[in-house]
Amino acid sequence: MTQFLHRWFGRGWLSMGYLFLYIPIIVLVVFSFNSSRQDMVWSGFSLQWYAALLNDQEIISGFGLSLRIALLTACGSVILGTFAAFVLDRYQRFSGRTLFTGMVSAPLVMPEVIIGLSLLLMLVSVQKMFGFPERGMLTIWLGHTLLGMAYATVVVQSRLSEMNKSLEEAAMDLGCRPFQVFFLVTLPNIKQALGSAWLLTFTLSLDDVVLSAFLSGPGSSTMPIVIFSRARLGLDPRVNAVAALTILVVTIGVIASSLYIARAERQRSKQLAAAAKG
Repeated sequence: MTQFLHRWFGRGWLSMGYLFLYIPIIVLVVFSFNSSRQDMVWSGFSLQWYAALLNDQEIISGFGLSLRIALLTACGSVILGTFAAFVLDRYQRFSGRTLFTGMVSAPLVMPEVIIGLSLLLMLVSVQKMFGFPERGMLTIWLGHTLLGMAYATVVVQSRLSEMNKSLEEAAMDLGCRPFQVFFLVTLPNIKQALGSAWLLTFTLSLDDVVLSAFLSGPGSSTMPIVIFSRARLGLDPRVNAVAALTILVVTIGVIASSLYIARAERQRSKQLAAAAKG
């Protein structure tokens, strides 16, 4: 009886947690099809707000800018984070390792307001000295990459620490050079972590408001900034529509990535089993 109560008590708390997280998202998606401009007053099913997005150049340009920055941020963060994780995991002792570790981990614990303000002050100083860069897509990308690199480093380093290092040693014994070992042995074994880090940093960049607000300039408002500015002036049904489309895109990406990672893991398990039998 006690185990039964504990099991259902745990399931109840888990269900309440999921409901708390996902009910607001479900409500937002449902009311994006509402024909009324008044939020939380259902007056009928309609696609008018999705059609209105086609004529809303501010949201379209903001979404396009956010998507470009998120793609570049994810790629840059994974590349830099992979190198940082490899150095931290494979080279346990080198001059300045403690400082390097602290610099890589600092964005994880530092408030985004502080990061955004410090980057803004630095970029303004650089611009006064050299006349470059202007605040816009480049500066936003730099800020997002700084934050995303820290998250990518944690994800990739955790996978590297679990990887069987004897595979790399065996490749070197067979005559592979260090860069060949890295690209032919290490990277294929951590590709799932790379995919996870890419998705994580892509999502972080796509919905970032604080850094984007500090680092954006005239004509470079990302989608979260546009949504935030409109929400301050009153609820706009078109915001619900663009949010629903964003959720759809992210969901498709996560599902596709999960299926790919699961398929790759099954193939890897089969190859290991075949190698063990051989």
